[in-house]
Amino acid sequence: MHLPIFQKKGVEVVKLDVSNVLAEEIGDNGLIFDEVERTAKRALSLVSEKKFEELDFLNLPKQDLKTLKKISEKARQFEYFIILGIGGSALGPKVILESLSPFHNLIKKPKVFICDNVDPTTLKHLIEFIDLKKTLINVISKSGSTIETLVSFLIFWRMIKERRLPVENHFVFTTDPEKGNLRRIAKEFNIPTLEIPKNVVGRYSVLSPVGLLLAETIGIKSEALLEGAKVTIKQALKENIRENPMAVLASCLYLMDILKKRKIVVFIPYSDRLKTLSEWFSQLWSESLGKDGKGTTPYPSIGTIDQHSQLQMWIEGPEDKIVVFLSVDMHGFQEEIPKEFHNIEGLSFLGGHTLEELINTEQLATEMALWMNKKPNMKIMIPKIDPFTIGQIFQFLQTTTIMAGMLYGVNPFNQPGVELGKRLTYGAMGKRGFESEGEEVKNYLKKKKTLI
Repeated sequence: MHLPIFQKKGVEVVKLDVSNVLAEEIGDNGLIFDEVERTAKRALSLVSEKKFEELDFLNLPKQDLKTLKKISEKARQFEYFIILGIGGSALGPKVILESLSPFHNLIKKPKVFICDNVDPTTLKHLIEFIDLKKTLINVISKSGSTIETLVSFLIFWRMIKERRLPVENHFVFTTDPEKGNLRRIAKEFNIPTLEIPKNVVGRYSVLSPVGLLLAETIGIKSEALLEGAKVTIKQALKENIRENPMAVLASCLYLMDILKKRKIVVFIPYSDRLKTLSEWFSQLWSESLGKDGKGTTPYPSIGTIDQHSQLQMWIEGPEDKIVVFLSVDMHGFQEEIPKEFHNIEGLSFLGGHTLEELINTEQLATEMALWMNKKPNMKIMIPKIDPFTIGQIFQFLQTTTIMAGMLYGVNPFNQPGVELGKRLTYGAMGKRGFESEGEEVKNYLKKKKTLI
């Protein structure tokens, strides 16, 4: 049997190689392809049956970009561009920045800072570095109630006002089109706003103004990102499973859990530019699937670094992992390794090869090492890193996650487990309506602790 690599002719698209999760390659640790195919068809059928409003993120390639482009023109006039957000509101923009404009702050303007935590030291150093007169601050929160984002916003708001700078010139809000704290403030103070569509959930919002304002501000065409997403959506709707890699990937990851008890998904891109993508995927996968005791744990990694820190565990540790590689065919830089030290065998054999050849060979060698030890692994392949491909991979992983959610029988768009922590924080900080949670925190702090 020909082991399948899912691809499309003519257009450079994301491909998937599932050879090394099949039983004919890795024996009892592997899956039967007929079962993979049947489950993939079921995933596709379930997605078409479940009429979740939140599937509106699939319509983002059709969005009107006029207002976004107008605001991005303004943003490019500033020296500094700060994003205040957390979760999908920060990780998505980080992927765009690091994958499409690496070392951006060393060579381009505006310098971009993404604040996604409330570590007081980080904020202190940022405030000391920037000139607020030359700074535009993009506050991103769909609900307008994200406590970490609001706290950072309040600090910057106070500083802008203390310097008697017009707030409408230094803030842009990306939020719900109709309601929430940020929408209310925007109306009162005439703050420019961009809308996160009503039914688009935060972790699926990267291709909305959440990510696209940053993209345009640093010179990346939104159209290219959205065109990549559009191509992937067309693939995702294909009923011929051998032309639908997302359905097959979801099927394999689901079956590896259900049939083989592989509870950890190692996601390992082979490019520094995609390191944050593994973190973005981890949030997407965890928050979408971890419900009712179901789901698998994502394990963000990066090649080649984690060959030297984690590969030992993957090969000789517990039989609980499935490794998903993300390889890049062309890295766009062909630095040749010099031919030096001819008399030292440990160095001379490297001469004449390229760095691109080396990183791709190391990915291949790791893949083979796992295969030779009968450890299941798959490979997502992208031709290069550019806006079109990044748009594809965003949509590819989002759609795969939705299909996996359908197979698990969970709602991939909510996050009930996150809400309790939020309520307890509100109570501890004195928010009206959360008095009982505040008492819970006080009682917890009175509990006797076992300190070592």
